[in-house]
Formats: sequence, C-alpha cells, structure tokens
Amino acid sequence: MPEITDEFILSLFSNEKTKEKAFELLLKKYQKHIYYSARRITTIHEDADDVTQNVCIKIWKNLDKFRSESSLKTWITRICVNEALTYIEKKKRLLNLDDDNYTEFLLVSHADTSTVTASQIEQFLQEEIVKLPPKQRAVFTMRYYDETPYAEMSKIFDTSESALKASYHFAAEKIKKNISERLTF
Repeated sequence: MPEITDEFILSLFSNEKTKEKAFELLLKKYQKHIYYSARRITTIHEDADDVTQNVCIKIWKNLDKFRSESSLKTWITRICVNEALTYIEKKKRLLNLDDDNYTEFLLVSHADTSTVTASQIEQFLQEEIVKLPPKQRAVFTMRYYDETPYAEMSKIFDTSESALKASYHFAAEKIKKNISERLTF
C-alpha cells in the first residue's frame, strides 16, 4: 500500500464529508510519533498518553488553520512539544513541586514503572535525560533519538539553530560527564 501523503490528508480534511477519514489517516500516520515525542519529554507513560490525547484534540480543532509554512510533521511536533512542556508545568503546580523535587519525583516514578530490561548504561542514560530541564530534554531527545534536523527544530521551538545546537551540546556534555562519574567506581 502506498504511503498516504500529507497533501492527500489535508485535501480530505478540507472537505466536510471526508474530514473524519482524513483525521483517521493522520492519526494512523502520526500517532506513534506523537506518543514517543511526548513520552521522551514527560518520561511517564500515563502522562504521554494524556499529552497524546490533548495533541490529537488540538490537531482536530486547528488542522484547518495549518498554513503549510512547515511540514505537517513539524507542525504536529511543535504542538506536541508545547503541549508536553505545558503538561509538565501544570503537573508540577498540581503536585506543588519545584524543578528539583519534580526531577526526584520523575526518577522515583521511572524506577517504579520501568518494565523494560536495559543495560546499566542505558538506564543511566535515561536517568540523566530525566534530570535535564524539560525544554533541553525535548531538544536532546529529538536530536538524539529522532535525528531531527536543527532547521526543523528551529521551526518547532521558534528559536535559532545555533541556540538549539548549544542546548543539545550542553545536554550531551552534562549527560556524558554524569554517566562517566557514575561508572567510576
């Protein structure tokens, strides 16, 4: 079966009779991307599910306003990143936690819900990623896992490529340093 193009999805969405089918195709194409983008930022499965649902609602409500200034994937990722960062801020307020205490909460939650068997270094990497500030975590995971180009991330975060490169570099150096210290027994 040939890949469904974004242009095809958008053309279906513009017609009231095929709008729901277009949305169904969009979700089929992008739902995993949305979930994993949200999961890497929130780090908790249930939170990523909530963010994914919120993102899908926002896409449904706003897809007719998509202006094709970037790719559909970039537009969706931008919604996802913003929604995940907003979700984290709301959750911190709800739990009455500052940044440090929220990081501790995530580390405990991650340890309690981790069902994935991983090597010790992989576990260290995940723990160090969780310690990054949310926006830096988003930049690092998009670049490290998805190999998202800086030009595309620039559109998602509405910031310069050089700022994103610096953010990624600082995150990577911090992670390397901390893992090295943990491995020095």
